[in-house]
Amino acid sequence: MVTLEHIAQEALRVASVPGLVIAVARGDGPPEVHAAGVDAAGHPLAADTLFTVASVTKLATALVALRLVDEGVLSLDEPLSRYLPKAAIVQANVTVRHLLCHTSGLPIELPTRAAPYAPGLDWPSLAAACLRQPLERPPETRVQYSNVGYGLLGLIVERLTGQSFAAALDQFLLRPLGIRGYLGDEPLARVAVLADVHSIHSGTPLEPFNSTFWRSLALPWAGLVTDAAGALALVRAFMDVPAGFLRPATRTEAMRDQTLGLSGGFLEPLLWAPCPWGLGPELRGDKQPHWAPAQASHGSFGHLGASGSLAWADPATGLAWTILGAQTTNNGWLLRAGPKIAARLAESAAGA
Repeated sequence: MVTLEHIAQEALRVASVPGLVIAVARGDGPPEVHAAGVDAAGHPLAADTLFTVASVTKLATALVALRLVDEGVLSLDEPLSRYLPKAAIVQANVTVRHLLCHTSGLPIELPTRAAPYAPGLDWPSLAAACLRQPLERPPETRVQYSNVGYGLLGLIVERLTGQSFAAALDQFLLRPLGIRGYLGDEPLARVAVLADVHSIHSGTPLEPFNSTFWRSLALPWAGLVTDAAGALALVRAFMDVPAGFLRPATRTEAMRDQTLGLSGGFLEPLLWAPCPWGLGPELRGDKQPHWAPAQASHGSFGHLGASGSLAWADPATGLAWTILGAQTTNNGWLLRAGPKIAARLAESAAGA
């Protein structure tokens, strides 16, 4: 039988990255985790190595919002004015549902001038900029992946819980799921150093992903630091592992396509027609190119992170997997290697 160690070593060659950690689980069984290679600074990776998982964070933010839905304090379809009356977009009938599935009409990023990336920047400054941001287009006209929308979700959580988003994340997600995770607080353990960071700040104390400054921003759309088992727990929560974390009706709705057949996505070449999306998780559908294998079901779901991270699950097989690489996705390695790694994981699980 092909072992996860063999798959990880094979993946290291296929992906051409310094190192990676892979986690996999089937059904409600325990996860298996294996590390191969080193990070960009030459530190050996281990099964419990911490990574900045970038936009995989959005799964965590969505789960916190959905738990508040389960508690009856948040509605998916109430106008945003109920929760953020001072937001610039309140007159456009934007809802929490729109924010979760990226159909609000907000842009992908805040304009640079809205919250300059420089010493002194913090989450409150970014939150204020999210509140001021107008729509780019009317709601329900296109799927436009939006960090701004998830910034507003973080603000809604803060208003409803009376605590910082980081504290709410810990209360409603990290502790209940037993996830070793950090948002805004610098971990005591080493965080994997990532290669191929494209930024004018590369090699400086402001370097995205790799710096204490970047991690201190506590971004609800990208700031989570966790290990492979933690990232895996995020997608498994949508599959009722552990049982009862979300109500069945909420889980079903979260994994249903919310985008009304609209086209869109990220940026070229990651634009699709149509572009299915759930309440937080991206859905596989018929998208090409894609980081999930072609044999994955249309209803398979998860999230990619630009830091070189992927958390995905397929309800049709019960298989969930995480790939955390020590290199950003800038050269497309995860788009090329991700489907091959997942296919090998599926083959190994089927033969077990």
